Amino acid sequence: MNSNDTARPSSGLSRRDFLAASAGAAFVAATGGFSGTARAASPFVLPPLPFAENALDPVISARTIGFHYGKHHKAYVDKLNKLAAGTEYADMPLEKIITTTAGLTDKAGIFNNAAQIWNHTFYWQGLQPQGGGEPPPALKQKIEASFGTMEACRKELANAAMTQFGSGWAWLVLDGPALKVVKTGNADMPLTKGMKPLLTIDVWEHAYYLDYQNRRADYVDALLNKLVNWNFVAQNLG
Repeated sequence: MNSNDTARPSSGLSRRDFLAASAGAAFVAATGGFSGTARAASPFVLPPLPFAENALDPVISARTIGFHYGKHHKAYVDKLNKLAAGTEYADMPLEKIITTTAGLTDKAGIFNNAAQIWNHTFYWQGLQPQGGGEPPPALKQKIEASFGTMEACRKELANAAMTQFGSGWAWLVLDGPALKVVKTGNADMPLTKGMKPLLTIDVWEHAYYLDYQNRRADYVDALLNKLVNWNFVAQNLG
């Protein structure tokens, strides 16, 4: 499920700025550090899940994880390897591919697949069994300073996820000194707009349809209340 829609213009982030704006040590480790040297034998690889396929049951079933991770996420990796073969992108770190192709219509396929690899890896890292609950104190304080209450933050995230028309993502981001909620369509992501992602909710239908059919609201509510890895969010905040 790849989109050929034109992505928004890149913010021109350098590799150093991108990594500083990304998911921190845990996320970089999960993606193999996006190192060109480490990827020499196989340019782009499917990062491992941070949990077993059945670990999120019953909120997200092993069947959904099997298709979502094992088919869709893997398909983006396989497609990017095909598109990048024999080009300058074959030796580029993933984040550099994203920032250099964002907004380029003739590179939409490259951008979409690279961004979807990044988005999905980030999404998995933001989930955990028996998640949800209250975030660490420093993060909770930051959330309350930006939204008023934790409940208000959850409601904004849920609203963004529900009002994203078609496929896309809802994000909690750091934009300057404040936290905010944004949504993006298809493969688009906050990094190309100079915002620092902290958490994302995947609202492509393959993320929830086997378990919830057309009840996206039930999926979003269950994810926010039972699966969010707030320690990962706090780590991204720094």
